[in-house]
Amino acid sequence: RMWHSEDQYDIIDKHTQSGLDLVEKYVKFVKERTEIEQNYAKQLRNLSKKYSPKRGSKEEQECRFSNHQAFLDILNEMNDYAGQRELIAENMMINICIELTKYLQELKQERKMHLSEAKKAQQYLEGTYKQLDNSKKRFEREWREAEKAAQYAEKTDQDLNATKADVEKAKQQAHMRTHIAEECKNDYASQLQKYNKEQNQFYFTDMPLSFNRLQDMDERRIKKLAQGYVLFADTERHVMPIIGKCLEGIARAGTNVNERNDSVVLIEQHKSGFERPGDLEFEDYSQGINRASSDSSLGTPKGPLELLGKNKNKTFRLFNKKSKLPSSSLSPFSTTPTPSPANGPPSPKFGRDPLSYCLMEINKTVKPRISSFRTLKRTPVDSEGFTHLPPEQRRKRLQQKIDDISKELQKEIDQSEALGKMKDVYEKNPQMGDPASLAPQITQTAQNMERLRGELNKYESWLAEAGGRGDSIRYSTHSLNNNGAHNPNSPGAISDDTDSSQAIYTEFDDEFEEEELAAPIGQCTALYNFPGSSEGTISMQEGEVLFVVEEDKGDGWTRVRRNNGDEGYIPTSYATITLNK
Repeated sequence: RMWHSEDQYDIIDKHTQSGLDLVEKYVKFVKERTEIEQNYAKQLRNLSKKYSPKRGSKEEQECRFSNHQAFLDILNEMNDYAGQRELIAENMMINICIELTKYLQELKQERKMHLSEAKKAQQYLEGTYKQLDNSKKRFEREWREAEKAAQYAEKTDQDLNATKADVEKAKQQAHMRTHIAEECKNDYASQLQKYNKEQNQFYFTDMPLSFNRLQDMDERRIKKLAQGYVLFADTERHVMPIIGKCLEGIARAGTNVNERNDSVVLIEQHKSGFERPGDLEFEDYSQGINRASSDSSLGTPKGPLELLGKNKNKTFRLFNKKSKLPSSSLSPFSTTPTPSPANGPPSPKFGRDPLSYCLMEINKTVKPRISSFRTLKRTPVDSEGFTHLPPEQRRKRLQQKIDDISKELQKEIDQSEALGKMKDVYEKNPQMGDPASLAPQITQTAQNMERLRGELNKYESWLAEAGGRGDSIRYSTHSLNNNGAHNPNSPGAISDDTDSSQAIYTEFDDEFEEEELAAPIGQCTALYNFPGSSEGTISMQEGEVLFVVEEDKGDGWTRVRRNNGDEGYIPTSYATITLNK
């Protein structure tokens, strides 16, 4: 039913007020929900930040392992998830709280206006009724007075003692009172007609119109509030796909963990490049044993050169087949080859006491090697040349240092070119500046370039000594060689004629000449163009197929070869690599 049929102003007033209170209550509810979302997002961000590795920390370096990287991906996804919770709070605040608060103010003004109009109409009707009531009471009073006056005139007229003047006066008074009563009667009738008209206007037009407007206002309020209820769910539903992607990213981080690859990465990162130590030789301290029988029963230990000659091919497989090492750096010890009795006269060292000589050789080769391993970490650390690191790790650190110096050198070169151009501009246009003012900067830049070039040459020489990127590993003079022989400068090392030693390593070099090109271990297809402008790299075009010569050793580079024999390094991530099984 229409509200105006109730004619209950107070009920409508209270009902509309309770509706506005409900809107205000819902706005407060949503505000508290947004605060919860914001606090939740803030706590999630703080949690992600707390467990994220600091820049340059050890944890950041461990992200090369898939399980560490997966945890970092989870933290990033949680950070994105927190952003979506913040988005929910922001959208709820804008689309619900602010919008409903603004609409609530408009409803309050509209309600106040409609109620005020209804109140005025009611007050006007009440005022008309009062006028009607006053007119009625006056009419009633005057009519009674008129009746009294008429009765008095009639009584006077019948009175024999009354004079004619008294009778005439009473009749005039009665006539006047009757005339006044008639006027009051007419006024009362007029007021009654007016009130009935106003009452009809009030109950059939004014009040229904005001109440219909209030009804329409309240229905619009209910509809708007219902939309706010729907937005409460839709706001979160709209970000659910992105939240789902965050959760998928977390699951994907778990599936991307590769335990086998993590082990390989750890091995590649920390492998030393040292060959496994050989078996310890038997040391015979017994005396008085027949030398002839010792050769047959105990087995005279071979001299170091005989052992080297026996395991010649096996030992040098450690080096890359493509590399040719100079005899000075390859020589693990300077020892004159001892010809066998079949090829010539026996060595003078064997002439007097072969068994004693063999024991001496064992002491010189085995004991220094053991002591070297024990005292390797006690030697002063050469942090600049990274000689304290294992060969493979030293090579990586040197290459990294060379790359850093090259970047700094390139910056200085660019700055030098810029200063040169600026100087030319100043010389052609003196009003722009004094060319002499650039002299200190140019001099400083030149000094920096000279210093960086010196450092670059120094580290490149160390890298060449260490084997270079992808080349065979060479060791510095204080390290152990691959065969376990000690530095010739260490106590007890063998020192003989250098020319004979040169002949031995010339023989080894001949073996390297026979296997100049290594056989490919697989193929790769370029995913992107690579200019190959740096030293040691090779250019490639997208879609080009190359042969893989050497796998990525953990530094992000793979060695490849073209059909024409050109070799170089390419970024591993720039190609799809397939290795031969």
